[in-house]
Amino acid sequence: MRRFVPIAAMTVMTIMAIISYSGCSSAGNASGSEYEVLSPWAEVDPIPLRGISPRVDTLEGKKIGLFANFKRAAVPIANEVEKRLKERFPDSETNLYHSTAANVDESVEQDAAKFEAWAKEMDAVVAVVGD
Repeated sequence: MRRFVPIAAMTVMTIMAIISYSGCSSAGNASGSEYEVLSPWAEVDPIPLRGISPRVDTLEGKKIGLFANFKRAAVPIANEVEKRLKERFPDSETNLYHSTAANVDESVEQDAAKFEAWAKEMDAVVAVVGD
């Protein structure tokens, strides 16, 4: 019995579709329905694409920025990353930028000049999310 329920449902829906289709074709557009055709393509972003920043060949002797977000685990994670970077690359320099805002945009807007100066000094940056 369970096998026949889907088959019966499909049969009923097919018959209803045929009746509906045949009724529309003989009466023209009697229902007054209008259809809008939409493109499956998204709108193009007006900002041109830009490639990713070039990667440094080594971290030896580089200034490495650690960008820690506002979450409470971010700074301890950044401290651990700094410790491990110092173990592997003893002559590298690390510098922490701790964001106190709930998102990066707010943090940058709050102190844009400080953030931009910090970012320009770095050869590479590691973003730390405290989740």
